[in-house]
Amino acid sequence: MSFFARNNAGFGASAPSSEDFAFPPDATDTIQALRWSPVADCLAAACWDGKVRIYNVANSATIQAAALLAAEGPVFSCDFSKDGAIVAAGGADKKVHLLEASSGSKVSFDAHAAPISAVRFVSIPGSPSSILATASWDKTLRYWDLRQTAKPLCTVDFGERIYSVDTAGDLLAVSTADFTKVHLVNLRAGPSVVAKVVLSKLNHQSRFLSVSGDGTHWAVGGIEGRCSAGTTDEKESKNFDFSWKCHREMQQPKQRQDPIKVWTVNDGSYHPTKNYIFATGGADGEINIWDLASHNRVKRMPNLGIVTAIEFSRDGSYLAYATGYDWSQGYSENSKDKYPPKLLLHRVTAKDIEKPKP
Repeated sequence: MSFFARNNAGFGASAPSSEDFAFPPDATDTIQALRWSPVADCLAAACWDGKVRIYNVANSATIQAAALLAAEGPVFSCDFSKDGAIVAAGGADKKVHLLEASSGSKVSFDAHAAPISAVRFVSIPGSPSSILATASWDKTLRYWDLRQTAKPLCTVDFGERIYSVDTAGDLLAVSTADFTKVHLVNLRAGPSVVAKVVLSKLNHQSRFLSVSGDGTHWAVGGIEGRCSAGTTDEKESKNFDFSWKCHREMQQPKQRQDPIKVWTVNDGSYHPTKNYIFATGGADGEINIWDLASHNRVKRMPNLGIVTAIEFSRDGSYLAYATGYDWSQGYSENSKDKYPPKLLLHRVTAKDIEKPKP
């Protein structure tokens, strides 16, 4: 059953995208991942065309491309260092690519034996420099000191292909091809040791994993039109440890044998200051914003096109999202005319993240 009440009051049939700001149409293929700088209104977009584009969003009315980082194949993940000085990216070419913001200098190094699925800068107490965590389909998570990249600081074998990684505070969470589990690492206690393995409540392959800004909550979503959430705080587990159906056709079929349409949940993002506010984007062309504390949907943004990536900005004032093609409808539907890659910016208001009053 769904744990969320559907509040459709005020939802029209028209798309809200007319109110959103469009980025320059630079991407020539699907945008896979988005990541905001933690210190400035700069957005990095990792794309299947082999490039990461960094945009200056200081003025949403005049968004400008500030820098470009190129790889040798599709890019699946990107991230900013904690001080915003470095952008890291990884993808199909198995390499880590780095861009230093101040100088524009670029460095690449071999990192894995299979494509890289995730890159994340991590906060490790006592570390004298930026530490980058990389995850791969070669089943390993590796930590790198970027001052010397000849070999990783340490390698953790997860025994399965790693699909998603996210981190905040002392928490680093890992989702693998074994979609039933989420691996939780306490970076303060020991980054090379999995502190806890929890069940995700998903029944099919996961597509994303997200960690709240304070590092106390996590959520995963996948191809079954369902998300699963959890918390590291046992006192809150009763309210925040659950799964719910989303990005599904909620109307009951006329006949028992009639199918219910289910769309992939391609991405999810926690609000940076409100760890109970969570946004999801799906192949149904919708973004939904959920109040995980009250188990309610507080915002629905329909008719956007297939949503491939979403991300709240550092202070929650913006929600960036990408639309394009995600292969959920097979090879025959892969058409840039039908699903052109787009990157847009939604200005978040109080109505977007607050439950409507009765």
